[in-house]
Amino acid sequence: MKAKLGIAPIAWWNDDLADLSDDVSLEECLRQASVAGFTGMETGRRFPMNMKELGPILARFGISVCGGWFSGLLLDGDIEREKDRVRAQMEFFIAAKAPCIVYGETARSIQGIRSAPLDTKPRLSDEEMKGYGRKMTDFAEWCAEQGMPIAYHHHMAAAIETEAELDLLMANSGEALALLFDAGHMAFAGGNVLRVIDKHHSRISHVHTKDVRSSVIDKLDRRRESFLDAVVKGAFTVPGDGSLDFAAIIARLASYGYEGWFVVEAEQDPKINPPLEMAKKGHAELMRLMASSGYEVVQ
Repeated sequence: MKAKLGIAPIAWWNDDLADLSDDVSLEECLRQASVAGFTGMETGRRFPMNMKELGPILARFGISVCGGWFSGLLLDGDIEREKDRVRAQMEFFIAAKAPCIVYGETARSIQGIRSAPLDTKPRLSDEEMKGYGRKMTDFAEWCAEQGMPIAYHHHMAAAIETEAELDLLMANSGEALALLFDAGHMAFAGGNVLRVIDKHHSRISHVHTKDVRSSVIDKLDRRRESFLDAVVKGAFTVPGDGSLDFAAIIARLASYGYEGWFVVEAEQDPKINPPLEMAKKGHAELMRLMASSGYEVVQ
């Protein structure tokens, strides 16, 4: 089985909380990721969204685009409008030969609102979930027809956060809607990460290897503290620095034949957790675990 290792620029620049950002250029971010051993990076706010400008920069550091976030609004929106909203990013990602667009549902989400406590996250009724599943399926089918599939990112503080919510979305959507499995977000939401893989492995097309610090999460007051408060306190980190058993997680994915990108996405304070140091730690841990699970890491 083959695996590719990527990283997200959120360790260097946080798009939701600009204060949690290192004062480095795109070139320096890519250089550090390359030095750490990664060959892919998801896009972020300092990326030019066209390959004529970005391509030569990526080539200089041996990095490819391995995905990137799209702030979807389909929960409360219209499919035709979403097609228009995603079109420019889709054309860019096709040119970049990216594996997928990461679809994150931001309608009703409180993930970027620091004053909104975790317990005030949106919750969907059964009827809303059914309608949402149909719309997401239709949108995913259209994206795949255009040549750029999406991978659905379950996310803290969003409509699809918990294991039960993800189960309902998967049950109410078609196979075209692939899943981005994020171990850190699922653990933070109280889900059983291995059970989620067991249930939905056939839909997993992209993986975020986000670790968590249970000592931080367990002390959060979810009635008063927000998702961004948790990030500032250090809820997330890289594999090998947190509480999750990534040996078991990667072995379970391997047991189902998952091949593709494993992307480190660990937003935290870069002044306390220097991005290059953390990137090196995460890469070393993933390389160790890939070997033990039978993966060949390729460019």
